[in-house]
Amino acid sequence: MPFLYEKEKVSPERSGVEPNSQRQSTHEKQTESKNPPTAHARTSSFWPQIYRRLGFTKAYNFWLFLVFSTGMLFFTLARLKYLDLDGAFARGVSPGDWYYYRRGWYRWGIAIHLFCILPVGLLMPWQFVPKLRNRYMPLHRFSGYTIFLLTTIGNVGALMIMRRSFGGGIDSQSAVVVLATITEIGIAMAWYNIRKLQIDQHRAWMIRTMFYLGAIVSTRIVMPIAVLTMTWVNSYYSVMTCDQMRFIFSQDTDWSKAKPRGELERLYPQCAMQNGTNQDWVAVKANFEFGKPEGIGAAFDMTFGMGVTERLRRISYKRQLDAGFEKPGSAGTTIQGWGDAPEWTPPGQRTSTGN
Repeated sequence: MPFLYEKEKVSPERSGVEPNSQRQSTHEKQTESKNPPTAHARTSSFWPQIYRRLGFTKAYNFWLFLVFSTGMLFFTLARLKYLDLDGAFARGVSPGDWYYYRRGWYRWGIAIHLFCILPVGLLMPWQFVPKLRNRYMPLHRFSGYTIFLLTTIGNVGALMIMRRSFGGGIDSQSAVVVLATITEIGIAMAWYNIRKLQIDQHRAWMIRTMFYLGAIVSTRIVMPIAVLTMTWVNSYYSVMTCDQMRFIFSQDTDWSKAKPRGELERLYPQCAMQNGTNQDWVAVKANFEFGKPEGIGAAFDMTFGMGVTERLRRISYKRQLDAGFEKPGSAGTTIQGWGDAPEWTPPGQRTSTGN
């Protein structure tokens, strides 16, 4: 029968012949030694090693952390010099604000705000590093309670100075109240959820709170663009008191040098009137031009509130429009629904009402 004549199968080890798998692996090793990994291959393997060492399991989480957390960290580091109130802060603050901040209630308010919020900006990013959180849980917990306490006290300081901060207009005051409220709600919700061991919601609310606190960073990006736009339009005005203007003209700051005596009266004659007082108001053109500190201060005063509220309003409009709301941009509890404020219209649909 045929099977009686089949040759005996000899194993590769007995025959002395190298198996195909071994020959293939040997060939691959030889090929790798002749062709080392390219720069692209080394780079593509470098970043996974980095974010895995930090405890991240997904690349996009690492990149989001890198962009937003380091952005907040570097912004905070750049502002640490402002803890010197009478030095760097007095020279670098928006022209006109130091007139109020230099003494009394507002000095206490800005000091409380800076000395509490800047440490929060230094601590917050490290809370989102998984490896640090998992390995040093007591430190993570202590840092979280510290952030909670300092944020609350820092918000109190912000509310103390909002009447004079960046001109103290209704838009600026509204922005401060909104940011203080939502950060307190966010951090309280994070604390409540971690007490209930609802870790997913704790993490979600802490991320929200971090972005609420980071709104001031994006505002610093919006404000220069708005200021340059106002300078180009060249028809926006703010108001300041003569006493405030006299103080601005007498100071050496990062924005300008002190003006010679009589310069204020020459540029703003109403401040030199015999029957005038230091509390008389003068119209100041918003103009970002070095050497004209009153114009720079007016421009910053007019754009701070807009940088926060208008940007968030546009985001609300886009999301409500995509969701099919009846009044996108004003579907929630906006001032138009509660008071007699003019109807808000989205960008691109606004018409000029000027003469």
